[in-house]
Formats: sequence, C-alpha cells, structure tokens
Amino acid sequence: MKSVWHSFIMIVLLSLSSLSINTVDSKEEARPESAQSRKQTWQEKRFVAKVSKGVQRVEMVGGEYFFDPNYIVVKVNKPVELKIKKTAGYIRHNLIAASPEAGIVFNIDLKEEEAQTVKFTPKRIGKYPIYSDKSMFGLKSDREKGMEGLIVVVK
Repeated sequence: MKSVWHSFIMIVLLSLSSLSINTVDSKEEARPESAQSRKQTWQEKRFVAKVSKGVQRVEMVGGEYFFDPNYIVVKVNKPVELKIKKTAGYIRHNLIAASPEAGIVFNIDLKEEEAQTVKFTPKRIGKYPIYSDKSMFGLKSDREKGMEGLIVVVK
C-alpha cells in the first residue's frame, strides 16, 4: 500500500511540473533568450515609452533579482532617458546593455539613495537584452537568478 501511495504522489508531482513548463513555454517569444534556454520562469512587466518633448522617458526599479519594468518598448532613432533606482537591500546589482550595433550600451551600478539616468538613442529595430551580472562569492549571477529583461526597439 505504501508503494502505491508513493507512485500516486510521483505521478501527481510529474503532472504538475509538466503543466508549469507548458505555461512557461507559452511566453517563449517574450522572454530573454537566456531565460528561454534555462526554462526559467520569467514574468513580463511591460512598459511602452511615449515621446514627450522629443525624448522617451522610462523609470525603472531594480532589486532582489528583478527589474520593473523588464520589457521596455521604445521607438527607433528617438532619444531615450532611462532612470533606474535600486530597492532597499544589501545585495549589489547593476544594469548592463551591451548592444553597440543598436546604440544601446551602458553599465551602471544601482544605488538606493538616488536614481541614476542613462541616455541613449536606439539605432536599430530589434530585441536587446538588459541584465545584472553581479554575483556573490562565486554563486549564480543575478542574471542566472532572473535579473534580466529586454529593450524592444520598434518603428
């Protein structure tokens, strides 16, 4: 009887795990590539920038392994002003974009006390990753823990 009970529990757990994987796969298109390859859950927090006085402004918060928003839609060839602030906590984080082909390149350490501003003008339509690469004591990096997102440049 004990063996039957264990088998039943295993079947239920396997069924539940396959459901969560299917749910994650349904958002495959929106997730950053690194999250796709790790089958990591990634919850999109979308922000579409509006042009005001010739500039697209985005306000962002980063902290305990998240960015909010983490999916930022901006227009090509329009200047972007991205302000980011770190939530309270002891763990250090940064914000990196390394897409020189699109004109989106920066690497800043996040600070609690004040928002920091990054300015850039996206030059190419496409999806470009943003992430934090900090890690503590050789453990998984912030990016491996889900601290990543996308800047999506549209026409």
